[in-house]
Amino acid sequence: MEKNFNILLTRFRDIDIPEEFDMIVAIANGGIIPAGILNQRLNIEFQTIKINLRDSAQQPKYDMPKLLSPVDFDFAGKRILLVDDRVKTGSTIEFAKEILKDAAVIKTFAVNGNADYALYDEACFRFPWIL
Repeated sequence: MEKNFNILLTRFRDIDIPEEFDMIVAIANGGIIPAGILNQRLNIEFQTIKINLRDSAQQPKYDMPKLLSPVDFDFAGKRILLVDDRVKTGSTIEFAKEILKDAAVIKTFAVNGNADYALYDEACFRFPWIL
């Protein structure tokens, strides 16, 4: 597992992110760890937005993503890097983008899946931090 984690960290270091962002917004809970790793590199404001769709076994919990707590930070006019651990259907990330629509720019980052910036795009992917 340590080898897989080191490979993952290398991908975080090596991914080309040429754009400038004002803040990282992590979709909690899955996006918190990858957003924290990215924040060490980018050193910008870090916020979370609590949205839920799936349970811990990645099974749908609701018909649509749900905002679990109000957004309590100013994002209007800001350039946002929106971070989640995985993008499967895209419904959670699209829901988050709709909530943050007053931002100047929203780009997406996923450890695994289809995003503006992604480390992997694999059907079966195991995160080394999930016990």
